[in-house]
Amino acid sequence: MSDLNDLDDSVAAAAFRRLVLHLRHRDDAQNVDLMGLAGFCRNCLSDWVQEASHGSLDKDAARETIYGMPYSEWKTHHQGDATPEQLQRMKDSVAKNA
Repeated sequence: MSDLNDLDDSVAAAAFRRLVLHLRHRDDAQNVDLMGLAGFCRNCLSDWVQEASHGSLDKDAARETIYGMPYSEWKTHHQGDATPEQLQRMKDSVAKNA
């Protein structure tokens, strides 16, 4: 298995930017569904960006970086109410993250 640390930073950055642009485009992919399938979502990405910034980005700025707009605005326009089934899938999936 290849060591992830061997991945060139510019290649990793380009792939990350493409992922973020893809998630911005696919606003129909709800965070709760992403969590249910993969155990992470846009909020997780924004948390990771904030952590990697070593304090230069606060939570709101990191979220705006990922969402392309203030998080509250994105929620208003794109986020629906989660169903009990979605919430259970998310809970089960997140349990695998430990």
